Amino acid sequence: MGFWDWLTGTPEMPQPVLEVAAAPTEADILRALTEVETLVRTGGVPGVITSRALRVTGTVRDTLPRVANLGLGSYDAYSVVATATDYLPEAILAYLRLPRDWADSRPVEHGKTALLLLIDQLDLLAATMDQIFDAANRTDADALISHGRFLQEKFGHQRVVPDLRPSAPPNPADSPGPANPLDLEHT
Repeated sequence: MGFWDWLTGTPEMPQPVLEVAAAPTEADILRALTEVETLVRTGGVPGVITSRALRVTGTVRDTLPRVANLGLGSYDAYSVVATATDYLPEAILAYLRLPRDWADSRPVEHGKTALLLLIDQLDLLAATMDQIFDAANRTDADALISHGRFLQEKFGHQRVVPDLRPSAPPNPADSPGPANPLDLEHT
């Protein structure tokens, strides 16, 4: 309530409450991936679509355990989630809403059929997810490289190579005395 409202007795208008949807959990993302995989395996899509969609879902699955390396709330982390829950399923569902013969034979944009457009979209998603997967792994790879440099600085000047061969039991023939104790009598 503002000062003027207080003086005039005008009641304050309630502020609207904005409800924000909760971010998808890892279980939600995995469920979305499973739904896409089921859809392409049973939805009557050509094999070329199935293989490309499964490539994308596989890369997203591989990236999920490392998504924190991207920085929670980062554009790349968001892209992984959106690909699994929105971009990939929507592309496939849009294609499936079209009659098969029409989608696979009639040009719809720049001489490309809906099938070719979907292939292009899936290839773009796959390439993007590959780049994000590489970025997610880069943190650990950089740590390994850094540790290797540290070890090289620390120990690189020393060329200590341990002898890892198993030691053989002593050979009596190599000893300076007689090989046979009975030979002692003859010496």
